[in-house]
Amino acid sequence: MGMGTKGPQQKDLWVPYTVSSGPKHLFYERLNDLLDRHRVDQQIEALCAPYFAPDDYPGRRSAPPGLYFRMLLIGYFEGIESERGICWRCEDSLSLRAFLGVSGGQKTPDHSTLSRFRTRLPEEVFRGVFDVILGVVNAEGLLRGKAQGVDSTYLQADASMKSIVNRDGEKYPEYIKKLAKAAGEVNPTAADSQRLDRKRKKKTSNDDWASPTDPDSRIARLKDGRTRLAYKAENVVDMDTGAILAAEIYPANKGDTATIVTSVEQAKENIKTAQDGQSTDEKGPDDPAPPAASGSTSKTEIYADKGYNSAKVLTELHDKDYRTYLPEPKRRGRRRLDKYPAHDRKVIEQNNARVSRRKSKKRHRQRGEVVERIFAHICNTGAARTLVLTGHVNVTKKWQTHAAAYNLGLVMRKYLGAGKPRAWAQVPGWALLAPFLLVLGRLGHGARLLLQMTYNAFSSDAIGYNTIDNKELIWETAC
Repeated sequence: MGMGTKGPQQKDLWVPYTVSSGPKHLFYERLNDLLDRHRVDQQIEALCAPYFAPDDYPGRRSAPPGLYFRMLLIGYFEGIESERGICWRCEDSLSLRAFLGVSGGQKTPDHSTLSRFRTRLPEEVFRGVFDVILGVVNAEGLLRGKAQGVDSTYLQADASMKSIVNRDGEKYPEYIKKLAKAAGEVNPTAADSQRLDRKRKKKTSNDDWASPTDPDSRIARLKDGRTRLAYKAENVVDMDTGAILAAEIYPANKGDTATIVTSVEQAKENIKTAQDGQSTDEKGPDDPAPPAASGSTSKTEIYADKGYNSAKVLTELHDKDYRTYLPEPKRRGRRRLDKYPAHDRKVIEQNNARVSRRKSKKRHRQRGEVVERIFAHICNTGAARTLVLTGHVNVTKKWQTHAAAYNLGLVMRKYLGAGKPRAWAQVPGWALLAPFLLVLGRLGHGARLLLQMTYNAFSSDAIGYNTIDNKELIWETAC
């Protein structure tokens, strides 16, 4: 099957009276202009071309890959977790059909088409799409890279703890029934086994138990003490702009100290790809050059919580030319440094000295706001906390797409003051009176004071988002 491409479309000559153009959504109009300006669809088609038949191959053309990834972006912006829900929403909404480039007489792809695309395209393509969007972020001047925050969260797998089986093939209910017989029950029922299971002290190991529906998931203990089959998602975030530099998926039983170096190195590679490849290809002859990331001229600063602190991590990051700001966890007594080699001891002392500075404390307060809020955007309002896909590869594809969609929302927040359609609907209507208030500002001190109060109110965080270019935001929103 040959790959479909996005190109100029001939409009319908006759339009049925039942088909109406309907009111268009300003958020998706601006997002469509952003994607077209940076030729995102064409870059995605170049990434997907090796996985489709050549153009002269007989048969029906597939849907354009850009259309597929646009539908996944809609899943993040609309907060839809399943592919069936995305297809229904795209087919139902006229504004979304316009964003996808589907005319009134055409049908949007169904869920089976999305599933085939996800199966056909490997993980490298989804990572390439993430790099393409990061190139857009770089071209828009929102990529710095000097100060990076790292944090992780758990994603609930599409598998139940009740369905886990022993590595030897024994199911969990049978295992509990055997324990009940060993405890003295003659013929224990299912209720007796459950009662015993609630009272006993559990120790479920990933070495002994696995899920038959999702073998890649791992048993994880949540903060409230419950256990769930889950995956671990870890993000590396630009502390200056809030852009996601790397979005990785790991097994849930992998600790933070075992994954931070891999994530930080992946972020470094993504920044280099965005600067060297995407931004230069998307620039026009008259476009100014985007600002270079600060990490290219000085050491990159790494900020994370105390769960990431270990002598091995500090030494490895120091040897890779990173400057760490990792606070030490609380211990019973003072940490003995004499048991470490001289090089490691020096690295630990330097890290502890940096953590105690005012700059580090300010950055860690900022990390709690910037990095944690991204998980709220992706997992809660973006509907990615509970997974509907199984397998490490599929979960990575979904997380990479959601991270790319968040970066697009970051650029949209620069222009509209909102990173999602629902947030744009909450922008106060009186903010559109900015040009009129500008005229009043020339008439007297009182009117200028009113203008300043209006500007301060709009550029605040009352709508739930930190804007980047507040001085230009109110005028661009009013136009």
